[in-house]
Amino acid sequence: MRFVKFMRAFLAATSILTMTLLWGGCATKKYVRNTTAPIQAKVDQVGEQTKRNGEQIDETRNQVKQVDARAQDGIRVSQDSAAAADRRAGAADQHAGLADQHATDAMNRANQVGEQSAQALESLRAVVANLDDYKMQTQVAVQFDFNKSTLNGNGKDDLSKIAAAVKNDRRFFVVVEGYTDSTGSKAYNETLSRRRAEQVVQFLVTKYDVPVFRIHMIGLGQLRPVDEAANRSARAKNRRVEVKVFTASTTSTANPTGDAAAPEPATVKQ
Repeated sequence: MRFVKFMRAFLAATSILTMTLLWGGCATKKYVRNTTAPIQAKVDQVGEQTKRNGEQIDETRNQVKQVDARAQDGIRVSQDSAAAADRRAGAADQHAGLADQHATDAMNRANQVGEQSAQALESLRAVVANLDDYKMQTQVAVQFDFNKSTLNGNGKDDLSKIAAAVKNDRRFFVVVEGYTDSTGSKAYNETLSRRRAEQVVQFLVTKYDVPVFRIHMIGLGQLRPVDEAANRSARAKNRRVEVKVFTASTTSTANPTGDAAAPEPATVKQ
């Protein structure tokens, strides 16, 4: 009996102890749960914030990369623009140098023209001064066939006499004037008269070595007819080349050496 009572008392005590432990364990779990729940929420909040911060950092890095890329592009563009500006500046310097050279060349040419003009003026003055020294010595009219510019026998004989007259003269010049009759157009007659004059000049120069610079030649077409009658005889007289020889007086003081040059021949355009 005594053992039974003891067992009952022991079981009762054990039950009370177990109940106490169970109640305490539940209370501890609840306390732990109540204590750790805010911490977990905070941890979750921190994790979320960390995630957002990481995303912002990545976005910032991308933006920095884009800004850096744009900066590099801007630097390259600036460098290219600077290089192009340098090239344009170099080209401008080169053009300026060429322009300066052209200006210098133009100035030199202008100076040369001025000097040549002055020389030509002095030469002209000398020619004008010498003109009074020259007087017509002899003349001849070389006749030509109708619409022809070929010298005939009589014309060559007359020119030979002219050449002989000036052979030993050092101060002379020859005027050769070609003419036609009134048949045909004015333009054609001017051309024909010039061809006739050229034949006379060629004969004197090639046959008798008359210096060509002493010959003044012109073709006047149907101007200055010697006979204005409208008949065959008058037209034959007008188909001619007049050759006039001018010589200078040996007593002239224009040139003390007695060797004055003849006036320069003039070229007349038809």
